[in-house]
Amino acid sequence: MTASLKKKFPRGISPVGIAVLMAVVLIVWLLLGDWRSASDEAPMAQQVPAQKVHQVETRWSQAQPITREQVLQGQLQPWQQVRVMAQVTGRVAQILKQQGEQVTAGEPLLLLSDEGRGQELEQARAIFRLRQKELASARKLRASNYVTETEIIRLEGEVARAQADLSAAQLAVEYNRPVAPFDGVVDRRYVEIGELVQPGAELMSVVNVTQLKGTAQIPQQDAHKVEEGQPVIIRLLDGRELSGEVRFVSLAADPQTRSFYVEVEADNPELWRVAGGSATLRIQLAPVLAHQLSPALLKLGPDGSLGVHAVDDEGRVVNYSVEVVSITDEGATVAGLPTNVQIITQGAGFVDPGQVVDTLVVPVGDDAKDPDMVESQPLPGMGAAE
Repeated sequence: MTASLKKKFPRGISPVGIAVLMAVVLIVWLLLGDWRSASDEAPMAQQVPAQKVHQVETRWSQAQPITREQVLQGQLQPWQQVRVMAQVTGRVAQILKQQGEQVTAGEPLLLLSDEGRGQELEQARAIFRLRQKELASARKLRASNYVTETEIIRLEGEVARAQADLSAAQLAVEYNRPVAPFDGVVDRRYVEIGELVQPGAELMSVVNVTQLKGTAQIPQQDAHKVEEGQPVIIRLLDGRELSGEVRFVSLAADPQTRSFYVEVEADNPELWRVAGGSATLRIQLAPVLAHQLSPALLKLGPDGSLGVHAVDDEGRVVNYSVEVVSITDEGATVAGLPTNVQIITQGAGFVDPGQVVDTLVVPVGDDAKDPDMVESQPLPGMGAAE
């Protein structure tokens, strides 16, 4: 057996060495095969998993014109109101107008005792005439150089002083009969016949309520909406209404409340007794195109503004900033959306602006999937679009 093996293998090479040599040759052959395969074939491209497209439910909403209102709580005042006061000392001699009576501008209201003012007026007139004659005579003598220029100037001053005294005396006599400052009604009387009054004492109060003045304060964030000339509906506490318009909006805010003063004028043809009372001022703002939707669809942005997610014509999510016009039991009415828009009603919380989505449009009137999905209907107070 040993002798036969020695005859088959050359001398000096054992069977173990042959096995090792064959193993080395096999490894080299395998490595050469892998290298050739790598150099002949390009590596397979890495497959990127396809991005998942979210599906959202949407509905089409058509904007409708709506008339907005700025509601303010204010008060009504007479268009004109003055307290007539005494300007001279005297006793009330006669009351010419009673409370509730109509008066015209310049009409006497009562009569005060003269207290010698009539005599002072006559004296002032006489002195004024005397000073005028003295001046006229001096000017004639001046032409003949019998009177100096200085004397003429002194006499002119005396005439001016006499004229001022005469005007004061005339006013004092006129103050014996206080008059109405404008057309109106005697609202209050504060004196009685025989009562002694001093300058500054209140005699009567005269008001003009054929027109009323409504005043209120508007918050600074809403002041830009109100302009002069806008119509106003004034609702009284008992439900009655008056029509008016904005007459004035202050340019500077109150430093305490940071609000702006608003003044409204309204006619009061029936002379309702409402001056001094509270009222609701409903200022009619310019109409806007608005959509009605569920308040749950409103999203709060990073900057604190409200927005609504919708889908554009390319199937991408768009967030529109909106302004809430009103909120009622029927939903929120918002402005700022396109006239015709595809609003996301389900799945808005799982998508971001710019993302492509697959839409499932809910038909108009189909509220089986979402009770909040109601197609925009004509809103209260809507008129034809301007």
